[in-house]
Amino acid sequence: MTEPVPPSDVRRQREPAMPFIMLTVLIDMIAIGLIIPVLPPLVGSFTADQTQHAFWYGVVTFAFGIANFFGSPVLGALSDHYGRRPVLLLGFTGLALSFFVTGLATALWMLVAVRLVSGALQANAAVANAYVADISTPEQRGKRFGMLGAMFGMGFVLGPVMGGLLGAIDLHLPFFVAGGLAIVNAAYGILVLPESLPPHRRTPIDWRKANPVSSLKRLSDLHGVGMLVAVIALASLAQFVMHTTWVLYTTFKFGWGPKENGWSLFAVGVMTVLVQGGLIRVALKRLPAQRIAVLGLVSSACCYLLWGAATEGWMMYVVIGLNVFGFMAATAIQTLVSNAAGDHEQGRVMGAVASLNSLTAVFAPVLGAALLGFASHLPRGDWRIGAPFYLCAALQVVATVLALRHFRRHPAPLTDPAPAPAPGAAT
Repeated sequence: MTEPVPPSDVRRQREPAMPFIMLTVLIDMIAIGLIIPVLPPLVGSFTADQTQHAFWYGVVTFAFGIANFFGSPVLGALSDHYGRRPVLLLGFTGLALSFFVTGLATALWMLVAVRLVSGALQANAAVANAYVADISTPEQRGKRFGMLGAMFGMGFVLGPVMGGLLGAIDLHLPFFVAGGLAIVNAAYGILVLPESLPPHRRTPIDWRKANPVSSLKRLSDLHGVGMLVAVIALASLAQFVMHTTWVLYTTFKFGWGPKENGWSLFAVGVMTVLVQGGLIRVALKRLPAQRIAVLGLVSSACCYLLWGAATEGWMMYVVIGLNVFGFMAATAIQTLVSNAAGDHEQGRVMGAVASLNSLTAVFAPVLGAALLGFASHLPRGDWRIGAPFYLCAALQVVATVLALRHFRRHPAPLTDPAPAPAPGAAT
C-alpha cells in the first residue's frame, strides 16, 4: 500500500503553468482596479479646491512611483535568486497593507506614507512577466504575454466597476474589499501557486547591480534592445499621465463621478481582454512584433489626441474602441525585450522594465497634475482641459520616430516563427 503524499510535497511537485499565474494576476488586478475610481475622490476629501486636489493627488501617486522605481530592480534580483513565488507573496502583503491603511487614513500624510511602503514592496507585474518567461519558449512568449495581458484587462473589467459601485456607497469601502482580495491572493500563493524558476537557473544577488541605474544600463546593453529603452520610457510616461489624470480629467471636463469613471475603465478592460486574449494572437501570426509595436504607437498617439479633444463623455468610449493596435504595443515591445534576455536574467530584465515604468510613474503625476491644475478653472467641455492628453500624443509621436529608427537598424527576421499553441489564456 502506497503512502499518501503530504500536501506540501504535492505543491512542490505541481508543474508551473499559465493558469496558475493567470489567476494570480487576475485577482491582483481586480484588487488594484477596485481603488482606481475612488482614490482621487478620497484625496479630494482632504483638500479645499480643485487645484489642491490635483496637486495632492500628484503627490500621492508620485510617492508610489518613486518607491517602486528603487524597489523594482531589487525585487527582480531577489526573484532571480530566491524564485518568483516568495517575491509575489511579498507584493501581495504590501498591497494588502496599502489598501487597509488607505481605507483607514485620516490625513494626507498617511496616504503618502502608505504609498511609499507599498511601492517599495510591490513588483507583481514584473515578477509575473518573469514567471511567464520562465515557463515559455521564445516563440511562445508573445502569445503568452498577450494571455497575461488579457488577465490584466479582465481585472480592469471587474475592478473599476466594482470600485465605482462600492465607492458610491462609501469611498472607503473599496479599499477594504481590495485588501481582502490581496489577502486571498497571498493565501492562494502559499497553498497553490508553484515556483517557476528551478534551482539550477537561479543566480546570486549582485547588490552593485540591483539598483535602478545599473539595471537600466544593463537593459539598454542587451543586443537588439538599445533605443527601445527610450521608446518604453516615452510610451510608459504617456500611459501613466493618462492613468493618473483620467479620473480627474473626466471629472473636470464632463462632471463624472466614481460610477461613470468605473464604467469607462470597464470599457478599457473589455478592449484589453478582446485584444490581448484573442486579436493579438492573430496579429502575431501575420505581422512581426516590430510592426505591431509601430502600429500600436501610432494608434495610441491618435487616440490620446482624440481623448483630449472630446467634448462629450460618449466620445471617450468611441476612442477606446478605435484603439485596437494601441492595446498591442506594450506586449509586442515586451516580447522583443524578453527574447533578448537570457533564461537566467528574466527577473532582472523584467525588474529593469518595471523600474523604468516606475520612473515614468514618478514624473507622470507631476506633469499631469500640473497641466490639470492650470486648466482646473476652465468651464466644463473646454478643449484646453485635455492638455495632459495632448502631451501624451506628443510623447507617442517621439516614441514612434525612435522605434522606426531602431527597427531600421535591427530589422525583424524575414520569417518570424509562428507562436506555438499555449494552454490557458491572458497577457
